[in-house]
Amino acid sequence: MSTGSKDDVLGDDKNDNIEYIENAELKPVATLRLDKHGVPLSPQPSDDPEDPLNWPGLYRAFILLQVSVLSALGTYNTAIINPAYNQLSAEFDVSIVTASYQTTVTIAVNGLGPFLFIPFAHVYGRRPVYLVTTLIGALSALGCAYAHNFGQLVGLRILNGIFPVGTALGVATANDLFCLHERGRALGIYTVLSTTGAHFAPIPGGLIGQYLGWQWIFKFAAITNSFCLLFTFFFLPETLYIRDRTRDIVKDSNSNSKSSVRRYLRRLNLGKRYPGRELRISDFFWPYIKMIRYPSVVFPAIYYATQYALGSTLPAVTVSHIFAQEFNWDTLQIGLAYGTALLIGAFLGETAGGWVVDSIMNRARVKALKGSSAPSEIRLKAIWTGEIIVPIGLLWYGFSIQFGAPWIVPILGMGVGCFGVQCITTVMYTYSTDCHLTKSAEVAQVFNFVRQEIGMTFAFYAIVLGEAMGGYHLLFVFFACVGSILAFIPILVLMWKGEAIRAAERRIFAD
Repeated sequence: MSTGSKDDVLGDDKNDNIEYIENAELKPVATLRLDKHGVPLSPQPSDDPEDPLNWPGLYRAFILLQVSVLSALGTYNTAIINPAYNQLSAEFDVSIVTASYQTTVTIAVNGLGPFLFIPFAHVYGRRPVYLVTTLIGALSALGCAYAHNFGQLVGLRILNGIFPVGTALGVATANDLFCLHERGRALGIYTVLSTTGAHFAPIPGGLIGQYLGWQWIFKFAAITNSFCLLFTFFFLPETLYIRDRTRDIVKDSNSNSKSSVRRYLRRLNLGKRYPGRELRISDFFWPYIKMIRYPSVVFPAIYYATQYALGSTLPAVTVSHIFAQEFNWDTLQIGLAYGTALLIGAFLGETAGGWVVDSIMNRARVKALKGSSAPSEIRLKAIWTGEIIVPIGLLWYGFSIQFGAPWIVPILGMGVGCFGVQCITTVMYTYSTDCHLTKSAEVAQVFNFVRQEIGMTFAFYAIVLGEAMGGYHLLFVFFACVGSILAFIPILVLMWKGEAIRAAERRIFAD
């Protein structure tokens, strides 16, 4: 898609006609704006009151919360049925492992859906895309409740897996709203709420499944999606803003003279136009192909996806089988126990994630005023908490299951692993988006795609592999080595030579 004249082209490829401008700094404003530390804001807000960077902090936080919840709907819809695998098994006459495949295909499609919708969000705005995809989520969830056979259920779950565009577009929306020094905390809040959808879902899913049956699990998901759709329609404004020709925009909009009601309606307008932007077939694949050539995107995406899959997805697709077998638990017990463990672990992990990342970056930016550099790699210093804690949680979980520990022990292990995963999530997202500020949606979609496609594989082999290896303890030793050793080696390379690698990227790919 085109986003302006040739003179205004931004991004990683200077002669590329397809660019996505989310928060680019095109022209300097008259007065340089500083943060509370006296450091220049990046990007610099324009003089237009309708620039999202100029909106009040509480309002921007309110928007971030909405977008985070919309993103959480995707993983929520995916995981809400997980405690009821035994009911699906009995209903459709399939094994519990086979019953889990309907979740597996949903996870896989979660990684593909945003490829379809993100280009529309860059041309027509974020708001219409959020509304359309949430509607798809509500209707497809309702359809799942009326499936008459397992094949129909799988087909409807595939459709349901297409809609959660917020898993990728939410990062771009957060970058629309916050300056660089605020993004660690903002993306931390976004990622913890986004991933919490999967952690929270088993709690109502287990409760509803136990007393009302599996059909009402999907009906409740449809009701939840419908409520979010209505709330979004009335309260989520458009955040896409092209920071170009600021003086003309201010002169034409004259936003200060508009009433609050008129500003509210203008921000909710679905008919906004962005001159110069056109949708092209290449927009659906070329921006992502460009992203995978950057080590600063691919290495973090693989490491994050591996650790997320091990610390969050793996328990989700195996806990129903393991806990029913080891502890004879029913749907309600499974949903409450593992949902609560992952939920608490994620929230505590965010406490040690986004705040730490921002504090590290703020210190570095203050030093930069004194002549020192503050590269994006400074954020990677915060990775060690998650890198150490995730394997501890995995081994804790695997050994406790294998050697017959009380149920609370593996539950605590899951919580510990999820704590570490959330620390890693915040660091990896903020690092890669900092490295490619004008491509945040594409970066987030690469993360989302790799995470979902790695995660969807566990249901096919995790249980069988654990039995073949002679026990779950050996299985989780193997997984810990893969995630915390093999996948972490490229991150060490970025810590050591990341700034030089990015400089080489700019030379090589600035064709």
